[in-house]
Amino acid sequence: MKNIIIGTAGHIDHGKTTLIKAITGRETDRLKEEQERGISIELGFTYFDLPSGKRAGIIDVPGHEKFIKNMLAGVTGIDIVVLVIAADEGIMPQTKEHLDILNLLKIEKGIIAITKAELVDDDWLELVKEDVKERVKGTFLENSPIIPVSSINKTGIDELISTIDKFTEEIEERDDKDTPRLPVDRVFTISGFGTVVTGTLISGKLTIGDEIQIFPGNNTGRIRSIQVHGKDSDFGYGGQRVAVNLAGLKKTDIKRGDIIAPIDSMEPTMMLDVKLKLIEDSQRIIENRTRVRLYIGSSEILCRVVLLDKEQLTPGETCYAQLRLEESIVAKRGDRFIIRFYSPMITIGGGEILEPNPPKRKRFDENAIKELELKEKGSITDIIEEIIKDKSRDFPSIKDISVITVMPEDKVQEEVEHLEKDSKVMTFRLLKDIHVIHEDHFDKLSNMIKNDLEKFHEKHSLKVGMSKEEIRSKYLKNIKPKLGDSFINKLEEKGIVKIINESISLRDFEVRFTKTQEAIKEKIEDIYLENKFTLVKKEDILSSIKYDKKDILQVYDALIEIGTLTKIKEDIVIHSKMYKEGKEKVINFIKENGSITIAQLRDLLNTNRKLAVSLIENLDEQKITKRMGDNRVLY
Repeated sequence: MKNIIIGTAGHIDHGKTTLIKAITGRETDRLKEEQERGISIELGFTYFDLPSGKRAGIIDVPGHEKFIKNMLAGVTGIDIVVLVIAADEGIMPQTKEHLDILNLLKIEKGIIAITKAELVDDDWLELVKEDVKERVKGTFLENSPIIPVSSINKTGIDELISTIDKFTEEIEERDDKDTPRLPVDRVFTISGFGTVVTGTLISGKLTIGDEIQIFPGNNTGRIRSIQVHGKDSDFGYGGQRVAVNLAGLKKTDIKRGDIIAPIDSMEPTMMLDVKLKLIEDSQRIIENRTRVRLYIGSSEILCRVVLLDKEQLTPGETCYAQLRLEESIVAKRGDRFIIRFYSPMITIGGGEILEPNPPKRKRFDENAIKELELKEKGSITDIIEEIIKDKSRDFPSIKDISVITVMPEDKVQEEVEHLEKDSKVMTFRLLKDIHVIHEDHFDKLSNMIKNDLEKFHEKHSLKVGMSKEEIRSKYLKNIKPKLGDSFINKLEEKGIVKIINESISLRDFEVRFTKTQEAIKEKIEDIYLENKFTLVKKEDILSSIKYDKKDILQVYDALIEIGTLTKIKEDIVIHSKMYKEGKEKVINFIKENGSITIAQLRDLLNTNRKLAVSLIENLDEQKITKRMGDNRVLY
C-alpha cells in the first residue's frame, strides 16, 4: 500500500494545529506548555484515513521562527505540504521562510489552505487569495489549489481532504527494497520497554528483529518492536511515521539527527559536495569559507562553505560547493538540505548533495567541476560508473559501492552488469565478493605493466620475466594478493602477458640464448642428464665448464626459470626430464604396491636418501602423494 506523509507549514498562530484537529479529530500538541500557550514548539504527529481508504500520516510543524530547526526536522520525507495562511493576516515572515524552505527541498505537491475564513468577508477573502497567488509565483505552489477553510465551522474541510486524496494518486510509491533510513527526530524511554525513537522512514523497510546501527556513530542494536500510527506492526515502510523500540541501546546512545539504518550500510563523512542555491531575496551573500548552519534530515550541523566555481554566491545564484563539516554525518546522493546563516539565524539557501563522501576539493579545479556536473545531471548508471572510475585504485566491491551510494547491493550489481556489458567496467570474483574497476584503469595499469616488462626483458634477456610479487607490490599494493592474481590472470586472458610459474612476461617474449650461452646451456643439460638422480651442486657446474662464471650462472638461472631444470629444494636441482621420470616411477610403484617408503624410492631411482626425501616431500606439496606413517600413498 502507498504510504503518504502530509506536512503543514506556515506562520505562528495561523491555525495549523487547529486545522489538523478539524481534519483528524486529534490534538497534535503534546507538551503542556504548547497546550497552555497555544503554539507548537515540538513536532506533532497524527494520522487520518482518506476517502479512498489510504491512511495518511500528518506532521504539524512549529511556526514560530525560534523553532525553525524543529520545523526542518519535521519536513524530511513529506509528500504533500499544506501551506497554512490565516485569512485575517495573509502571508507573514514565517510563511515566506517556510515556503522558501519547502521550495529548496523540492517538495512537489502542495495545497494552500486559507484558514480562519469565518473571520473575514468574501471580498477580503478574494483579496487574500489574489495576494497569495502573486506571492507563490515561481515556486512549487504556483497553480496549486487555494482552499478557504474554517476549522471552527468545518467549512472547506471536506474539499481539503478530497484534494489531498486526489494528490495521493500522483505520488510515486517508494521502493521498499531501498536501503532503510530513519532520521531520528525524537528519543525517549518507556518504562518496561526501554529506548524508543520516532521519525519518518524515508526509504526501505524496517522489520522486527533487524540489526541496526546508529549513524554516524558505531552503536548497534536490534529492533524489538515497531508502531505505525500508534498500532503495533511487524514492519515499517518508507513513507510512514514510525516509532521503533530498540534493544541494546540507551537513550543517551541516540540523539535527534542520527540515522538508523542497517549495520555498515552507510559511511560517515566530514565533507559534502553539493549544488548550492541562494534564495532570491536572501539578506546575505556567501563568500568562500562562510560559516553556516546545515540542516539535513533531522540534524543541524555547523559547517563552512568552500565555493568551487565562484568567488562569491549572490541572491538567486547557484554554484558547486564543498561543505566542510564540524561534526560527521551520513547522507545519500540526492538528499536535499537547507542552510541558515550562522548569526542571525535566517534561512539563506539550500540544495542537493552530489557526493556524500568526496575527497578534499581544490577551488576552480576543472576536473572536479566536470565530475560534479556529471553527478548532478547524469543517470544512476553514469554516477556509478564515475564512482568506479574514481575508486578503481582500490578495486571496490559491490558492497563498497553500495555503502557509498546507499543503494541495495542487488541494485548496484544490476548497474555494474549493464556497465560491464557495455565494456565500461571489468569485474573480478573473489569468493562471495565481486570487485570492479573501470576499463580505463585496467588499460592504464596494463600499459604501465607492459612498459615495465619491455624494459625488464631488454635488461634481463635470460630471465623469463618479472616476479608476480614485484608486479603486485608495485601496481596492486592496495588490494589482497588473490585479487591481484585475478587481475594478472585477466592480463593473460586478454593476451597481454603470459604467466610461467611465479613469473610474468610479455605474451611474445621468449628467452633467446647467444651462441656462447647456447653452448653453456648444452653442457649444463648434459651434466644433469648424465647424472640422472645423482646430486649435482652448482659449484660442480662452475668448475666443470670452461666459460666465464658470470655467463654460466646467468644460463643456469635461466634454465631453472624456463623449466629446463627443476629446483626441488634450494640446493637440490635435477633435469626436468628426470623429475618427470621420477614422478611417474613413484606413481606407478604406488599403484602396483599400494605405497612407497623413502628406502624404496632411493633404490627405485638409484639415488641417495637426501634427494629421495626432497623429491617425495615435493610431491607431497603438490598433493600427488601424502604421508601415512613411514609410507607415502597417492593423494
